[in-house]
Amino acid sequence: MKFFDLSRLHFPFLFIALLSTFSGLAQQASVKGALAESTTSAPLAYASVRVLQLPDNKLVGGALTDENGRFSVAVPFGTFVAEIEFIGFETIKTPEFTLSAAHAQHDLGTVRLAASSTALDEVQVTAEKSTMTLSLDKKVFNVGKDLANSGGNATDILTNIPSVSVDPEGTVKLRGSDNVRILIDGKPSGLVSFKGSSGLQQLQASMIERVEIITNPSARYEAEGSAGIINIILKKDQKQGFNGSIEGIAGNPTNFGASANLNYRHRKINFFINYGISYRDSPGSGALTQERTSGDTTYLLRQTTTSGFQGLNNNVRGGLDYFFSENNILTASMLWRRSDARRLTDIRYEDFLSTLDNPLGYTLRQQDETEDEPNSEYSVVYKRKFGGQGHELTAETKYLNYWEHSDQSFPQRTFANDGTEDPGKATFQKSINDEYENQYLIQVDYVRPVGKDGKFETGLRSSFRDMVNDYVVTEKNVDGSFSVVPGLDNYFIYKENINGAYVIYGNKHRKFSWQAGIRAEHTDVNTILRETDVENPRNYFNFFPSLHLTYELPKNNAIQWSYSRRVRRPVYNDLSPFSTFTDSRNFWSGNPDLDPEYSDVVELGHILYMGKGSLSSSVYFRHTVDKIDRIRRVDAAGNATTRPENLRAENALGIEFTTGYSPKKWWKLDMNFNFFHADIDGSNIETNYQATTYSWFARATSKFLLPRNFDFQIRGNYEAPQKTTQGSRKALCFFDLAASKDILRNKGTLTLNVSDLFNSRKWRTVTEGENFRTESTFQWRRRQVNLTFNYRINQGKPAVKKAAEE
Repeated sequence: MKFFDLSRLHFPFLFIALLSTFSGLAQQASVKGALAESTTSAPLAYASVRVLQLPDNKLVGGALTDENGRFSVAVPFGTFVAEIEFIGFETIKTPEFTLSAAHAQHDLGTVRLAASSTALDEVQVTAEKSTMTLSLDKKVFNVGKDLANSGGNATDILTNIPSVSVDPEGTVKLRGSDNVRILIDGKPSGLVSFKGSSGLQQLQASMIERVEIITNPSARYEAEGSAGIINIILKKDQKQGFNGSIEGIAGNPTNFGASANLNYRHRKINFFINYGISYRDSPGSGALTQERTSGDTTYLLRQTTTSGFQGLNNNVRGGLDYFFSENNILTASMLWRRSDARRLTDIRYEDFLSTLDNPLGYTLRQQDETEDEPNSEYSVVYKRKFGGQGHELTAETKYLNYWEHSDQSFPQRTFANDGTEDPGKATFQKSINDEYENQYLIQVDYVRPVGKDGKFETGLRSSFRDMVNDYVVTEKNVDGSFSVVPGLDNYFIYKENINGAYVIYGNKHRKFSWQAGIRAEHTDVNTILRETDVENPRNYFNFFPSLHLTYELPKNNAIQWSYSRRVRRPVYNDLSPFSTFTDSRNFWSGNPDLDPEYSDVVELGHILYMGKGSLSSSVYFRHTVDKIDRIRRVDAAGNATTRPENLRAENALGIEFTTGYSPKKWWKLDMNFNFFHADIDGSNIETNYQATTYSWFARATSKFLLPRNFDFQIRGNYEAPQKTTQGSRKALCFFDLAASKDILRNKGTLTLNVSDLFNSRKWRTVTEGENFRTESTFQWRRRQVNLTFNYRINQGKPAVKKAAEE
């Protein structure tokens, strides 16, 4: 196993940037306060607070509000105003205040934000809402302000977020790792279940408010996901009266949809409902070439695939908040989703002996699948706020129900070089696949302030999950009857019970703050193959500590060091032994003998607040044992199987920069750059399954606020080549383009966007084994053009674009 030679990584520029911020110490004062919604008094977490020194409005400090809406910013002596920005509200400025040796701390009290500019007291509109809010431990993305998201789905949104990538199978990766935990409103969801993160393609973008990225979570969060957590927050409002929005979508390839997000608040009751319907036709294509050796003979395969997926998706989310008082709230909600789809895939196999000049014939195979997927989730949340800011109890119970019925047929015909069919090799197979899931979740969290700046947190979480897959493949006989294909009839049962508890304590001394926590989780997993009577129980108990140390630096800087231990448990798809049957030469399955992988993650982060934006930088290291990766093998008949295996270890070291910057009032830039080095050791499987890779990816978005309520946006994405356990992934580059205009007295917005402008987003890989070499190219989605119309009801005007008009 190789270890890092830091001298080869050439990172001194980052450390110089981080350490140089310790210089320039000056006399320090502070400004503190809290942020709350005006009608409900609900705290507003992760709002951006900037302190500007008068008279030149120079930025001297900044912070994000915590979960309880509180903030504290260290600043020098002088006269200032505070600028507060939060997603869904207009940016405001407070009255000016002065800090001196005699008055070194200023308390803004509770700043209450109203729904529109007419309700604001002693504040003024300054700019439009931010697309991205950066902090040391979390990045928040307001997806509604990103024009490229219009008309898309949740997967499209994640594709547009810095540090996140999505492969052709819908697998979501964070900083290059697919070991990421995806949550909906902070909890697991049926949308990420049997199909993994690919189920997010069925959730419309118009139902999503924001996305939170947490790269090194504390013990407060469940330990799943070594790369971090992606938390998708759905839309919900609590403004008094009736408000909302409606949206219509039309696109090419076929993409039609409509949605409505409505809210009604009257005194103690708040109703909310979101509905979305969409119909999409998603064409795709792929090509594969494989060279296989057997003794002194070489066999060649050239395979082409064309596919079409037509899906009708319905999503309904509704619920109500009942305010016994402003400090005593009960919320009940439900999410119902149904997807009805048809997938048609045509595959052509061309076989050759030794060279492409010696063809052996070709085979045609088709997959015709229909599937139905209803999914429902029900949640009840009780929140109690006690005397003293930040002292609260939250309890939730949640139930998830999911099932899928898939009916597939696979006709296959074989031909000689001259096109003559061989009837003896023709087959017709059918597959019936029924999947069921029931999950119960109970969670209690308690937070209590201790002293002036201390905070104690504790909580319990239990989840109980039962999943079943009833799977059978049959083949047509000569007499027209069907018989079961041997080995392809079974009933797979997956039972998972996870119980966890955590304790966290944090405090602050002057500029230094710390938070230490530990989480204990007991996992009980059992898989059963009923027909063959094979049972595989797993039972383990683990501690997951976390530590976060933060130091506030002068001149608009802060630095944080953090550590956490994380786990990736094999889930249903990783363990299910059933193979996919679409492709008769390439099979994918799970591995019932898979073990969990464990990671120790260390991160050093720095944030700099500038007058025209902010810059977040970090160095991260991740040591993983029993790393889970997919391994491909090809047998003597040329059939390939791919399934997850435990590798010995992986060490990954990287640096990341993310910035939001406005060179001009009418021009906004969001940029992300990530460079990483990884040593992969799979020598426990094959001695040559070891790889050392350097890779990087970058994303830049440029948005222009133009006169007459026009916006224009362009984004470029690049992922450099990367070595893998068995080969490599080639470079990927694509561009998105979008424009919008506010109409109907700023109550409506028309948006035109083009995803993958040059149709270049193609996934290309090379995989090598002892007796084969495979090269593949796949494009799971072609260039997409969408036109979206959004109409806002009683939501006030969008943030003023004074700069563009000036």
